[in-house]
Amino acid sequence: MELYGIEKYGIINPKAVYRNMTPAWLTEEALRRNEGTLSNTGALVVKTGKYTGRSAKDKFIVDTPAVHDDIAWGKVNMPISKEAFEGIYNKVIAYLQNKEVYIFDGFAGADPKYAKSFRIINELASQNLFIHQLLRRPTAEQLASFQEDYVIIAAPGFKCIPERDGTRSEAAILVNYEDHIVVIAGSQYAGEIKKSVFSVMNYVLPKQGVFPMHCSANIGKDGNSAIFFGLSGTGKTTLSADPNRVLIGDDEHGWADDSVFNFEGGCYAKCINLSKEKEPDIYNAIKFGALVENVVMDPDTREFDFDDASLAENSRVGYPIDFINNASLEGVGNTPKTVIFLTADAFGVLPPISKLNNKQAMYYFVSGFTSKLAGTEIGITSPVPTFSTCFGEPFMPMDSSVYAKMLEEKVEKSGASVYLVNTGWNGTGKRMKLAYTRAMVTAALNGDLEKGEFVTDPYFGMQVPTKVENVPDDLLIVANTWEDKAAYEASAKKLAEMFRENFKKYTKMPQDVVEAGPKA
Repeated sequence: MELYGIEKYGIINPKAVYRNMTPAWLTEEALRRNEGTLSNTGALVVKTGKYTGRSAKDKFIVDTPAVHDDIAWGKVNMPISKEAFEGIYNKVIAYLQNKEVYIFDGFAGADPKYAKSFRIINELASQNLFIHQLLRRPTAEQLASFQEDYVIIAAPGFKCIPERDGTRSEAAILVNYEDHIVVIAGSQYAGEIKKSVFSVMNYVLPKQGVFPMHCSANIGKDGNSAIFFGLSGTGKTTLSADPNRVLIGDDEHGWADDSVFNFEGGCYAKCINLSKEKEPDIYNAIKFGALVENVVMDPDTREFDFDDASLAENSRVGYPIDFINNASLEGVGNTPKTVIFLTADAFGVLPPISKLNNKQAMYYFVSGFTSKLAGTEIGITSPVPTFSTCFGEPFMPMDSSVYAKMLEEKVEKSGASVYLVNTGWNGTGKRMKLAYTRAMVTAALNGDLEKGEFVTDPYFGMQVPTKVENVPDDLLIVANTWEDKAAYEASAKKLAEMFRENFKKYTKMPQDVVEAGPKA
């Protein structure tokens, strides 16, 4: 039996080893093993059990002298000892003996100058199908000479014992940057594999002068690229999927001195409340070759009910990017000329669009702000601000100042314009119409905003345009949308203070960046 080199990781007696099999073969294999069923569109549908999303509190970084000073240790980047890691690693390897093992060898990074090779070793054929579609697939020539930079071992059937293994639960995501190994145990949620790759890229690329980003990206007909940062619910996927622009990628990118490039070769989209009318590309991508997680399906007709969240609010589908119309298969564009931060401000006080200078860009990038709304979670009765460092806090191993400085350097070198776009609310109590947001984003992308007049927002300091084509003038100056001016002032002051209080934790940020935030 060919082992394809997995014996060097200790897997010396597997039942069988399968490497870089086709999506059709992996789908058949998953069905044979009763890992899932087929939908009426031909997609493979699985249930991931207890874990239907990332288990952030179960993720640890192996603390070794070689990496200790690089890591921003805390509640997000929690340490685990080398001894504890090795204990769990050895148990996982023992667990995989005499089992069928599935390997995918592929790449993260569409720009070959910065691509990293990853070997994914899976216990499940369905998870191997997922990562086959999500990473960048090698040519036959590349596969023949493949040498992995990192290995990720995913064994959801192995359950940790916290008292024995030093973990918080039965699940563990252990990142060993020094030995170039990631172990994922106890969770079948495929996103843990995807985000483990991202966490590795966020550690290794800055050392090469490449800025790693949790963002979407697209290219205009003029060849100019744009990137969109934004947390869940802000419109990142919707606004970057522009029929007049080519999609580079929807989630993870690198910004080098001469390119912006997709890390991935696929997409991992939310399915909750999915409709053909609102998200036709995602809807039509759910077909043979795709992996669907935790979407309710009629057992007789095999039709999906995307509105049913009984299995998970975070239902997902993974598919290759060539399932999307108007997507770039090369995954590389010129350095961005426009950077857009998306936020959904439920306080109704941030302008619908505003321009940031470089220090403000660093401030609002590091803050990574949006709002959770009343009713979205138990106990939330009023808007709750959410700050996710660099728009991707769970995946950023180094201090925020490292990534903020890279943003500043890339923006200065490329001459990119940076905008903050509020897709949320204003004083009318209504959310901004998508048509208006699209018009504002289009004006930013084509340079029309630069031709008009701006005024300074009195609380947040950014520059606000007074006219945008196809957008009512009275919506642009957010104070004008409030009948009760005292209420506007109180809400603006409250959010500004929340920004300032949150920013106190960034102790390594330069003073001029601190001062670029909201004024007292």
